[in-house]
Amino acid sequence: MKFAYLFTLLVLSIPPAAIAQEPGGGGPAVNRSVFVSDTIASVTAVTQVFGRSQNVTAAIVEFAAPLSAAALSPDSFAVDGRRILSVRVTTVPDLDAPAADGRFAILELDPADEAAVVFAPGVDEAPQLIVHLAAPLTLADGGVLAATDKGVINTRVTNLIVDDFRQFRFTDPETGLLLDYNLYIPAGAEAGQDYPLVMFLHDAGVTGSNPRRTLQQGLGAVSFASPEDQARHPAFVLAPQFPVPLANDASQTSVYVAMLPRLLEALAAEHAIDRDRIYTTGQSGGCMTSIALGVAHPDLFAGTLCVAGQWDPAVTAPLAHDNLWVIVSEDDTKAFPGMTAIMEVLKANGAKVARGSLDARAAPKAQAEAVAAIRAAGADSNVFFTTFTPGSVLPEGGANTGGAGHVNTWIYAYDIPAVRDWLFEQRR
Repeated sequence: MKFAYLFTLLVLSIPPAAIAQEPGGGGPAVNRSVFVSDTIASVTAVTQVFGRSQNVTAAIVEFAAPLSAAALSPDSFAVDGRRILSVRVTTVPDLDAPAADGRFAILELDPADEAAVVFAPGVDEAPQLIVHLAAPLTLADGGVLAATDKGVINTRVTNLIVDDFRQFRFTDPETGLLLDYNLYIPAGAEAGQDYPLVMFLHDAGVTGSNPRRTLQQGLGAVSFASPEDQARHPAFVLAPQFPVPLANDASQTSVYVAMLPRLLEALAAEHAIDRDRIYTTGQSGGCMTSIALGVAHPDLFAGTLCVAGQWDPAVTAPLAHDNLWVIVSEDDTKAFPGMTAIMEVLKANGAKVARGSLDARAAPKAQAEAVAAIRAAGADSNVFFTTFTPGSVLPEGGANTGGAGHVNTWIYAYDIPAVRDWLFEQRR
């Protein structure tokens, strides 16, 4: 009764106009639109994960009759609150399908639209699009579809790459605790062949019970499962979702960290996983956890990619002979000095450390060349310590406030293919 009362007070404290309303008013969007019309059979909202958000980037509009692929323009459609960049007609509901007469119109939407973001810090919305026919459309048989007044709202959602992961639950045999996790299984895995596995550990910002949050928050997991990466490095991608924070600034870890080696063992026993090519990576608390795991289990991982974290340098000597690539921003007031101190410990214990810097905003070609130069200069190194130059992870014209020098690091760190390539070269 008490919780029901508090919930009622909370709901009543929200202005009625703020509940399920469109910015322009007029009632809930679902009641100002239709699911289907005489001409449109369905609308699918397509999302894509970026460095620190998940955005709706396309609409797939299914028509009852085939359209002509000729003379179609963005002005033929309107999408509430969105800018249409391009339109083409296809025979199948596939973003990569070529233009041809067919029943599907692919609407590319501007990912920079304010309304594009559906998941980000402070944002958690259901993907929603309302599509209108703004001008007559020519059918493949020469007929014409008239423009419509009422919009059609999406009844389907496709989440690029995110939907390629499967969700599972691990019961820890020692503690009895449950851990939800996402697993990408390489497509077309060949019988008799083992594949590497990379484990991504999220930061504290998405701690909770929704298992997909670790996939939606940024590129840490999905970059390894992208078609481009899988073409170069077919691999399992593991992304656990933790219900409590993993690590803290006192260099302590939660009980769920101790469960991870047992989860990895269970997966290796069930799937065709190459035990000599198991990798870990993580951002912030996930980076700290990767360090803690490496200290406790120095022979577990073939390679580690650490982003924007730190740990007690005094305990990190066991990492000296591991393969590590560490990326921090020089604007990160904790990770930069913390990792600098760890590098000194590793060097003192026999590690060969190669240092270098990158402009986080450099063009992909320039960044790839810079990574190649860092690797060439440290050809005999087992540890790479790379810093993003001052200001390069900060918003344009923005100050280093609200931890920007920290939280913006992984936007760029997981968007460097050459570093991911290095990780897959490592073997235990």
